[in-house]
This record gives sequence, C-alpha cells and structure tokens, in this order.
Amino acid sequence: MSKKLRTAVIGVGYLGRFHAQKYKLLDNVEFLGVSDSRIERGTEVAKELSVEYIGDYKKLKNQVDAVTVAASTSSHYEIAKWCLENKISVFVEKPITVTSSEARELCDIAKKNNLTLQVGHVERFNPAMVSAKKVLRKPLFIEVHRLAPFTPRGADVDVVLDLMIHDLDVICSLVDSPVSSISAVGVPVLTKLTDIANARLEFESGTIVNITASRVSQQTTRKFRVFERDKYLSLDFGKGSVDLLTKTGEWTEDSIPLNHETWSLEKGDALLAETKSFVECVLEKKRPVVSGEDGLAALQLAERITENIRERAQRT
Repeated sequence: MSKKLRTAVIGVGYLGRFHAQKYKLLDNVEFLGVSDSRIERGTEVAKELSVEYIGDYKKLKNQVDAVTVAASTSSHYEIAKWCLENKISVFVEKPITVTSSEARELCDIAKKNNLTLQVGHVERFNPAMVSAKKVLRKPLFIEVHRLAPFTPRGADVDVVLDLMIHDLDVICSLVDSPVSSISAVGVPVLTKLTDIANARLEFESGTIVNITASRVSQQTTRKFRVFERDKYLSLDFGKGSVDLLTKTGEWTEDSIPLNHETWSLEKGDALLAETKSFVECVLEKKRPVVSGEDGLAALQLAERITENIRERAQRT
C-alpha cells in the first residue's frame, strides 16, 4: 500500500473550506481535520466533512505531515513558521506573507528542514494558462486587467496583495528577467488601503507590462494579453478561453497573412489540481510548481509597486 499523506487545513473561511473539500477527494491523503480560531465556523466545516475540529493548530504537532494555511494573510507568517519549524510541510495561500523578509525566512526554514513550501497562486494551474504557456516564447508586451466587485474578504491588505499579485506571479513565470523600472499609481476608494492600482513594468529583457487591478468594479474581469513577434495571445481566466493570432507570412497592400485560432477549455478544478500537485511534491520530494521562492519573487515585486504608489502619493 502506498503511503498516505496526513494533512489538515488551518483557517477554514471562504477559501479554507474549499481547500478542505479538495483534501477529502484525494485517495493518497489521510485528512485529519480543520483548525480555526472561530469555534463555530471550525466546528461547522468539520461536521460538514466528517473530520475533527482542532481549536489550537499547535495540537497538530507530530499528528500531520503537511497542512494548508488559509487563514488571514496577516497570520500566514506566524502559522507557517511554526509548522515548518515542527517538520510540517506547508501549502500557504497567496500572498505567502505580508512582507518579503517574512517570506524569505519561511523559505530558509523550509530548505533547512527539507520540507515542501508551496504558495497558492492558483492561476498557474488554470487550464487556459497551462495551454497558453505552451505557445508563448518571448513576450514583448503584456497587458493585464483583473477587476472585481468589492468584498470584505481580502480587504486586510491592499489590492496589490489581494488581486494584482495573482498576475504578478504569472508574469514572473513568463518573463525570466529582472524588473528594471516601475511606474505605478493607486488610490483608496472603499477602504483606507489602495483599492485600484495600475503599474507599468519594464524588464531588463525589454518586456513591457501594463497591469491594472481593481476591487471596486461592478463586474468581474480577468483578462491577460501577450504580444510577441508575429504573435498575439488573449487569455480570459474567467471563461477559460484563449485566442491566438499568428502572422504566417509577409503582408502586402492586399492581404495580411494571419492565422486565427481560438479554443475554450473546461475550467476544470484548478484548486484540486493545485492540491494534488502539493501532495505529490511532499510525498515525492519534488519542487512545487509554485515554490516558496516563487511566492517570494511575486511579493517582492508587489512591494516595489506598493512603494512606488506611496512615493507618488507623497509627491502630490
């Protein structure tokens, strides 16, 4: 019999409940229970899934091999650090932590203890993104819009850490080059933090990115557009659709030789794929698709954008 991974979920709010549901679906997992500081919520989810409610997550010591941390962003560092120091691998929701110094420390502890540290940038597991990466080579210009109606969930951080960071991680996975310059602007609308932000990023490779994130929109938009030499790709994360336009020859006054392809993929269950991948990485000691270092890189870029927004605001 193959070994089963003993797991638990810490923090079973909106996202945490879904994480717990995914563990229950996996044959190579022994899902032991859920932990949440809110007794009523914790017991509700535990009862729903027929598992144990653990009030204090520190009782998981020596009881589990791995956990998912889906508590509030501000508590990620404290919880994940305790788990890693007690030889428990961690799948932590995005953003990995509030600050890059905290994230770097988690990466160091995980490496020292030979543990898996995965970050929940779920768009990397989106079937549309997986298929798009197969045809992309060297992005020259990337344009991104991620807009959503306001919800109190996630409002403990600004929109850069709440929404934009999803796309920053994807961008970092596509553009293997340092960022050379940033010009960003953002304003608070419904909270005291930045609720809508735009950033122009220039990479040393020459790639230019224009990225917008808003949590004060009336409708949800998750569009990602990539321009390469002789190629344009448009991806809709929400619909799971991809449009690809490719130049097939030299244009003339009478014609432009273009090949247009479009495909729609079943949205699938990116969270389940993400959870399966984490379990396999822990059991087989493989590097995660989205490692702690990847989460750190996205967070460092988010911090630079936030700092640029702050500096601009101070000048006006």
